[in-house]
Amino acid sequence: MPDMPCPDCGTMYDKDGFNIPFETFLGFDGDKVPDIDLNFSGEYQAQAHKLTVDLFGEKNVYRAGTIGTIAEKTAYGYVKKYLETVGKKVTKAEENRLSRGCVGVKRTTGQHPGGLIIIPQGHEITEFCPAQHPADDKDKGIVTTHFEYKHMEDNLIKLDELGHDDPTMIRMLEDMTGVNAQKIRLDDPATLSIFKSPKQLGLPDDDEIIGATGSIGIPEFGTGFTRQMLADTKPENFDTLVRLSGFSHGEDVWLGNAKDLILSGKASVSETIGCRDDIMLFLISKGIVDRVAFKISESIRKGRGLPDGTEEEMRKHKVPDWYIDSCKKIAYLFPKAHAVAYVMMAFRIAWFKVHKPLEFYSAYFYRRSQKDSFDAQSMTKGIDIVRRKIKEIRNNPDAKTKEEELLTTFEACYEFYMRGFDFTGINLYGSDPLRFLLADEKTLIPPFVAIGGLGETAAKDLAENRMGRKFISIDEISAICPKVQKSHLDQLKILGALGNLPESSQLSLF
Repeated sequence: MPDMPCPDCGTMYDKDGFNIPFETFLGFDGDKVPDIDLNFSGEYQAQAHKLTVDLFGEKNVYRAGTIGTIAEKTAYGYVKKYLETVGKKVTKAEENRLSRGCVGVKRTTGQHPGGLIIIPQGHEITEFCPAQHPADDKDKGIVTTHFEYKHMEDNLIKLDELGHDDPTMIRMLEDMTGVNAQKIRLDDPATLSIFKSPKQLGLPDDDEIIGATGSIGIPEFGTGFTRQMLADTKPENFDTLVRLSGFSHGEDVWLGNAKDLILSGKASVSETIGCRDDIMLFLISKGIVDRVAFKISESIRKGRGLPDGTEEEMRKHKVPDWYIDSCKKIAYLFPKAHAVAYVMMAFRIAWFKVHKPLEFYSAYFYRRSQKDSFDAQSMTKGIDIVRRKIKEIRNNPDAKTKEEELLTTFEACYEFYMRGFDFTGINLYGSDPLRFLLADEKTLIPPFVAIGGLGETAAKDLAENRMGRKFISIDEISAICPKVQKSHLDQLKILGALGNLPESSQLSLF
């Protein structure tokens, strides 16, 4: 929104309006079950769940159950094993028929990572559905609904209280810099510019690895897919970023739909459908009755297409043919409030990347190391090795998921070096067990967990036992730190973290 002072006192208004109609949450008659999603730091998620239980009562809060079904490849394996066991030979067509019959059949039950079902006061779970331990494991101590939530969504409220990386990262950045992320302007020109060019970061916009944007490492906009989306749309404002978030989270919204409309010039980014709210707002602006507009948007966002009779209504109000065709293609649409929340966090993190870069990389690499996606042996050895690794993975059509995860970190490392930053070696006495520390204005000290295979437990063991001590040998480290294995010590040695420490504590006379 444009800058505007308060007419009474002259104080500049906070700009947090995103044109999200309240009716998309509860409906025009308050007859829609609200969809409540709350994102917490993964480190706080368990406390958020406990608070929910305290608020509503233990007998009124249940974990949302999930049903695991048999996938196509698994079904084929079952059929092959069955035919082998009974000594039967059948045609390939019969094998396929039997496999298709097994696909989608219940295999096991589980639990939603953050879904909590709220039972109204005075009622019990069994009035709505059976309850059980996930996978029938009574030792779990968790009770879930037996039915999946989608079968009860019109009757019960579900709270999605999910663990999320972004709040963790923002808190880390606040602690390191003293900047209050809530006060960051969401229209900061320097930050906005990196979503269409890396020049603000001091980088060329024709680098074959970095590409045409500066959004590597930014949540929502850091993957190859979303960076290409940015290159195609060249966003000029925050609202466009929200729409792009809707494109990337929706199904059949971008590819074969909005992308074609934008690149062909049939519609601008702001005219295309990005989130479910966009449909309702656009149809109301065309003169369609608000409740009808809401009904149409609800049907489309669930992938059910246009309700009977509404296409004629849309044409009567001069809704363009391309817009109607776009509605028909959509399988799922993201809620705008969700997109705004994600992009607000992403933009704040991007602000730190522009204005507090070393702290940004420190927090980003910490987050990657927590996912076992930071490899100190190659990532801290300079830009040439990093560039070679990126090309190896990009040119490998059979790259595994793990390599794809590492590629994202390698790209961030490449950018880190290109911006003039560097890593020190891992230091037995100076490295933190988990976090990348700032050595000076241009250098980060990698933590122990940056070593491949050295987990959090071993890293903390090493950090705790070095306190007030000077190790005299590698044998002594091994004896004092039982959770640090020989393979870890070998890697510490290769990386130079052990300096000139001898292998043994015994003095040699020769």
